[in-house]
Amino acid sequence: MVPLLLVLLLVLLLFGAGFAVKILWWVAIAVLILWLIGFAARPTGGSGRWYRW
Repeated sequence: MVPLLLVLLLVLLLFGAGFAVKILWWVAIAVLILWLIGFAARPTGGSGRWYRW
């Protein structure tokens, strides 16, 4: 019974990690698109940076 529970726990952890990695890829793509839009739409005067860091 214990090995079966361990295998089920491992499958659940791997499925959760795969889902989290997929979400992180979508977040990374969205951030990249926003960065590219901000880079293309930056002001010409001043420092030329559109972000405040």
